[in-house]
Amino acid sequence: MIEIDGTYGEGGGQIVRTALALSALTGKPFHITKIREGRKVPGLKQQHVKGIEAITKLCNATSTGAHLGSKELQFAPATIKAQTLSVDIETAGSITLLLQS
Repeated sequence: MIEIDGTYGEGGGQIVRTALALSALTGKPFHITKIREGRKVPGLKQQHVKGIEAITKLCNATSTGAHLGSKELQFAPATIKAQTLSVDIETAGSITLLLQS
């Protein structure tokens, strides 16, 4: 399992989105801690949670910690399955950022 420090770089949600995309493509699981720790409101926001849920479904993955405010996430992908997904962020999140996952 790849260990990731969520404070790396700017310490924002981009590290979560990048880790999800690369994990799904390579099949390698990861564990990320300190998600958005330096932010005014740390942890996962709604758009991050919805992105994790979508990628989890897309590649039949298992994940723990994918909830609002979580500062830790484990993600283990399986095989990517072609399918149509519908994602409702339910807040004023960015669809462009969601698609980066």
